[in-house]
Amino acid sequence: MGAIQQLSAARGYTLGRIKGVSEDAWDAQPEGFSNTIRWNVGHIYVTVESLLSQAIQTYEKSHSDWPEFFAPGSSPTSWQSAPPTTEELVGALVEQGKQLSQVMESSPVQALESPLSIGKFITLETVDDVLQFLAWHEGIHSGLINGLARVIK
Repeated sequence: MGAIQQLSAARGYTLGRIKGVSEDAWDAQPEGFSNTIRWNVGHIYVTVESLLSQAIQTYEKSHSDWPEFFAPGSSPTSWQSAPPTTEELVGALVEQGKQLSQVMESSPVQALESPLSIGKFITLETVDDVLQFLAWHEGIHSGLINGLARVIK
């Protein structure tokens, strides 16, 4: 299974986890969780946009105002305005998946102009590296979404 298929599988899992979650559950933050379902969904989206726009010249980033809500280190407790709606987030995830497939068809796996560093320990040197990291990252946050949904029920 290639990296693009791994990311596509992770996205399918994410969409499956959020399907049927009540609107109230999207903003609940149970004890022991540092964020909400809404934050995790938005964070997945924003992370993909950020890394792919750095890795692939032809990738056009959307929703440039969303990182203020969902960037690493952000929190629903510090939001100064209303975050994107559930419908906006789900729609954005679906469209992002389609855009990613289209971009990857026209952009062969290649070395990055400049490696991307994530923290001290991860360096991504190819588009394939970026896709693998994003699949792993989405899986982590989808697991958190699944846990949140189970606790909130």
